[in-house]
Amino acid sequence: MTAARRSSPHERLGVALRRQGGDALEWLAAGAAALSLLAVLALVALLAARGLGHFWPGPLKALEVRAGGGSTESLLGQVVARRDVPVLQLREAGLEPGPGPERRERLLLRLGNRDLGAAEFRWLLASDMLAARTPAAATVIERSEWGPLFGYPLALGESGAGVVAGEGPALREAIEQALAATAAAREALRTLEQGPLAAASAELARWRAAGDPRMHGARERLAALEAERRVLREALGRYTLQLALADGRRIEQPLATVLRAYQPNALSLPARLGLYFEKLWDFVSGAPRDGNTDGGVFPAIFGTVALVLLTAVLVTPLGVLAAVYLHEYARQGPLTRLVRIAVNNLAGVPSLVFGVFGLGFFVYVLGGEVDRLFFADRLPSPTFGSPGLLWASLTLALLTLPVVIVATEEGLARVPRSVREGSLALGATRAETLWRVVLPMASPAMMTGLVLAVARAAGEVAPLMLVGVVKLAPTLPVSGEFPYLHLEQKFMNLGFHIYDIGFHSPDPDATRSLVYATAFLLVAIILVLNLAAVILRNRLRERYKSLAN
Repeated sequence: MTAARRSSPHERLGVALRRQGGDALEWLAAGAAALSLLAVLALVALLAARGLGHFWPGPLKALEVRAGGGSTESLLGQVVARRDVPVLQLREAGLEPGPGPERRERLLLRLGNRDLGAAEFRWLLASDMLAARTPAAATVIERSEWGPLFGYPLALGESGAGVVAGEGPALREAIEQALAATAAAREALRTLEQGPLAAASAELARWRAAGDPRMHGARERLAALEAERRVLREALGRYTLQLALADGRRIEQPLATVLRAYQPNALSLPARLGLYFEKLWDFVSGAPRDGNTDGGVFPAIFGTVALVLLTAVLVTPLGVLAAVYLHEYARQGPLTRLVRIAVNNLAGVPSLVFGVFGLGFFVYVLGGEVDRLFFADRLPSPTFGSPGLLWASLTLALLTLPVVIVATEEGLARVPRSVREGSLALGATRAETLWRVVLPMASPAMMTGLVLAVARAAGEVAPLMLVGVVKLAPTLPVSGEFPYLHLEQKFMNLGFHIYDIGFHSPDPDATRSLVYATAFLLVAIILVLNLAAVILRNRLRERYKSLAN
C-alpha cells in the first residue's frame, strides 16, 4: 500500500485562507443583519418617542415675555419643542437676538385659543422670558373644534339658573358633573341621529316615494323623534364656563363643544398617567375632528385593516393559481419565460400607474357596467362606478400580485421531485398530488409572499388617492344592514392620513407629533399582521416538514 500524500504548505495555506474567508463572510452577514435590526428598532423608537409623547399632559406655563417697545406680554401655554438656533439664522428671520453666545435657545409654545384670533403656536427666544410659573388653576379645555383653550376658570353658568359655582374645589367638582351630563347628552344625541332618526327618515322617504298611506304614521314617528332631538340639544347647551385668559380678557365657553377639562399643573403622577392612557385610547378608538388635526384615527385604522385583508383575500388565490400553472402545467419554453419576465417587470412599475389603471378600468369600465346591469334605477348617481373599497383592494391586489407569484414559484421549485413521483407511484392522480402534497409543502413560501404583499399594501398611498381613499369619510364601510360590508363606499387610510396632516395641515407645528403617532400606529399594525402571518408560516413548515424527509 502506498502512503497517503502529505499536503504541501501552499495547500495548507489555501485551506486556512478559505476557512478564514468563510468566517469573515459569516461575520459580515451577521453584522448586516444586526445593522438592519438596529435600524428598524431605531425607527420604531423614534416614532414612539416623538409620537406617544403627544398625549402626555404637560404642564401649563404662565410666562412674562419681553415684547416690542420695551413692554411685556403675558402668555399661557405648553412648551412643545426646544431648539438651539444660530444667531445668524435668527437675524435672517428678522429677529434681533442681541449680544450673547452664537447659538440661542428657542422655545415652541402652544398657546391654543385659535378661535380668538391668535396663532396657536409661537416661537420664543428663551432669553426673552422674564418670568415663568406653573399656576395650579391653569386649565386645558379640549374642544371638538378650534383646538384647545387655555385659561383660568372663574364660574360655571347654567341656563335659567345663573352661576352654579365660583372658584375653588366646588367649581372643579361642578365642572366635572356638568361635563359628565353634557357627554351623556352628546352620546344620546349621536345615538338618536345615527339610529332611530336616520331609520325613520329613510322609512318616510320610502313610503312617500311609493305613495303608501303608511307614510303618515312614519311622519308622526319622525316628528316625535325630532322633538326628542330638540330636548337633547337643549340639554347639550345647558352649561357655559366662564374663563379668564392670560392677557386678562374674560370669555364664555359653551360646554357643548368641550370634551375634557383638566388642570395639568395640579395632577399627581397616577392621575397624569391615567389621563395619558385615556387620551391615547381616544386617539386609537375615536374619530378625527377639527380637519383631522385632532381627535382619533379609528376610521383610518379600520379602513387600513379592511383594505389589507381584502387585498390578501383577492391576491392570494390569484397569485397561487398563476404560479401553479406556470410551474406545474405550462410548457417551459420561450412564451413561459416571456411571461415570467413580464411578471418580474410588473413588480417594478410605479404604484401610481396601477392607480391610473384601477381608475380607468376597475372604476369606470367594470364599475360603470355593474351600475348599468344591477343599479340602473340609481343612475346617473353612481354606486360602483365611483372609487371605493372594492376597487382599491383590486388595485392593490394587482400591484402585489408579482410578489405572491414569485414567492409561490420558489416554494414549488423547492419541493423534491421524488415526493411527486412517490405520490404518483402510490396511485394518486396529478391533481391529488398537487393538492395534497405539493401545495402543503409550498405553503410556507406562499405565506412569505403574503407577508411581503401585506407590508407593501399597507404602506401604499399614491394609487389609493385615485381609487377610493378620502380625507374624511362620514361613515365606516360597515353597517347593520345587508350586505353589512359596503364595498362601494369610500374609506380612510392611515398612510393617506399621515400624508394629509403632514403636508396639508394649515399649521405644521400643530400636527408634527400627530404625524409621528400615526406613523407609529401604522408600523405597529403592519408588524402585528406580519407577525401573525409569520407564526402561521412557521406552523405550516413544522406540520409538513416530515413530507420532505
